[in-house]
Amino acid sequence: MRSQSIIICFIKTGVKATNLVKGFCYAKLHFICSNFYLMMTNFIPIFPLHIVAYPGECLNLHIFEERYKQLIAECVEFKKPFGIPSVLSNSMADLGTLMEVTEIVKTYDDGSLDIKTRGVKVFRVLEIVQNIPEKLYDGAIVSYPEKNDTIIPHYSINLLEAMRELHKVMQVNKDFKKADEALSSYDIAHHAGLTLEEEYEVLSLFREDQRLEYIKRHITKLLPMAIAMEAMKERINLNGHFKQLKGFDI
Repeated sequence: MRSQSIIICFIKTGVKATNLVKGFCYAKLHFICSNFYLMMTNFIPIFPLHIVAYPGECLNLHIFEERYKQLIAECVEFKKPFGIPSVLSNSMADLGTLMEVTEIVKTYDDGSLDIKTRGVKVFRVLEIVQNIPEKLYDGAIVSYPEKNDTIIPHYSINLLEAMRELHKVMQVNKDFKKADEALSSYDIAHHAGLTLEEEYEVLSLFREDQRLEYIKRHITKLLPMAIAMEAMKERINLNGHFKQLKGFDI
């Protein structure tokens, strides 16, 4: 345990090993420190983004920053996941989604990458770890909240009817590529017209029925507004046209 504490202290402060423990080989300690994050059960490298990623979501990313080129290269080499904590109002939120790299689609001459990833599970950031030796990216110590993700077919099907009505009004055609009864709140949330903050609220709900209810209430509120907006557009488009209108009988 003493050596573990020394390693963590070294990772977080960058203090030379010779100042921490006599007789411990600096080169060996440096090697352990550089790779210790790979052995820490609840340590993950992080890639904060202005998005909300959900478990089960397939997300395509273009990687061009040097720190994230390194992150992705190491995740692929060691078959390790990374985390996408959401960034809201230019501040990193506590919650995010653990992601796995499923495919490197293309590598460019400058080392940038096109990759495919998939969401695994929600995490909560307990502590940010910066200045990791020989790493350009940051990491975090995280926990994984207990969740109930059991799909509720009858609830999601009713919700989908309202959502498709909304899509029809907005002239949007969405193919979920899954049977309706197999869809979860995470499959639906990005297509319900939620703001980034509202999508994050869905991420913060740890029961499937709560997430479905949240989305249902949003669509129930949004649908009449969308219908009214479409009616307004029709009135605007008719302005200046010859109108055939029936007179009112008094």
